[in-house]
Amino acid sequence: MKGDVLNNLDNPRQLEKLYRENKVGFKREFNLVYPEIKENTVAQFWNERLNFENGGISWGSKDELLFVVIASCIAGLIAKFPQFLNINEEYFYPRNIAFIFFPLLVAYFNWKRKVQTNKVIITSLAILASVVYINLLPSNDKSDTLILACIHLPLLLWAILGFSYVGGDLTSSQRRLDFLRYNGDLVVMTTIILIAGGLMSAITMSLFQLIGLRIEQFYIEYIVVWGLTAAPIVGTYLVQTNPQLVSKVSPVIAKVFTPLVLTMLVIYLATVVYTGKDPYNDREFLLIFNALLIGVMAIILFSIVETSKTSNNKIEALMLLGLSIVTIVINTIALSAILFRISEWGITPNRLAVLGGNILILTNLLLVTYRLFKTVKNRNEIDNVEISIVSFLPIYALWTTLVIFVFPLLFAFK
Repeated sequence: MKGDVLNNLDNPRQLEKLYRENKVGFKREFNLVYPEIKENTVAQFWNERLNFENGGISWGSKDELLFVVIASCIAGLIAKFPQFLNINEEYFYPRNIAFIFFPLLVAYFNWKRKVQTNKVIITSLAILASVVYINLLPSNDKSDTLILACIHLPLLLWAILGFSYVGGDLTSSQRRLDFLRYNGDLVVMTTIILIAGGLMSAITMSLFQLIGLRIEQFYIEYIVVWGLTAAPIVGTYLVQTNPQLVSKVSPVIAKVFTPLVLTMLVIYLATVVYTGKDPYNDREFLLIFNALLIGVMAIILFSIVETSKTSNNKIEALMLLGLSIVTIVINTIALSAILFRISEWGITPNRLAVLGGNILILTNLLLVTYRLFKTVKNRNEIDNVEISIVSFLPIYALWTTLVIFVFPLLFAFK
């Protein structure tokens, strides 16, 4: 994108095309390169166009707003299927919770990005096949493969959402990086919406309680449920139509949490050694250890994606490098513990799933750490860090697909 902007300063039509294809990415790359071309008249025009602050919130087009309203209502209806259709909640929600809003977000980006019909068909068939498959798996609460499939299904739908977000263009690293940024912004926006909704709900129920009306059950079953399911859809809409709302918040969060998480991990590892906790024989502790690993990996990806676009601070690169190194230590401990348990008690679906996930994360972390080490010396290497992140997304998606569709057959649905 940066090269395209520089090469087409004398081609207004091509610049407009680049902008319409990827508004968020175009604005970010243009702002990064603008100091080099600020004497150019065309660049000055685009700078004013992209960065003009109107002080208001854009509500998008009427069609887009209508789409979001309808999608939010549909999400609420899907969430209420167990009640409306007399379906066992313990059966429905573990298998289908991801289908409440992911397909609607996929439809939103298919429509917004004007994705080609054949690619829309691919995403639709993938979602439909997932719905049929997960609901046809034998009902057995003690089945490890069923639990693994239910846990990994949201990740698969997240990958399908990414396919729609990038417009079906899997070759573009920049679009995949934009997808990760969208996820970070969405988490921030959705959290804000949920906090505001929680405060409003508390005030509303308290006010009605003052006049002797107990509306808690009705309010939770209908208002809260619809609000929770609509939050990621509305959050997506706001992020896409008003990128300025969180464009300055997300990098700040990343800068604040990177040193805090690094400090917490160092203290945590020292405490583990001091207390003598044993992940090799303590299964529950190992599960928590792996959950911590996944969470920290997500924070690393979020921090790199958010800080790389706004900062040239060497200290931040060192912080990220330190966080990656400490996370590699955690991953190595978890991986060795899994290998120990497999050697002692054999392979199970859970152990194989955790083993594969740990190997993938460790490999990705090693690549990211190597690139971060080079970035400390040369800030321009940050682009390679980003590429090392997004290049692994299809591999994660492939592993997730194997766990969902192959593991139940491989282990005879046990």
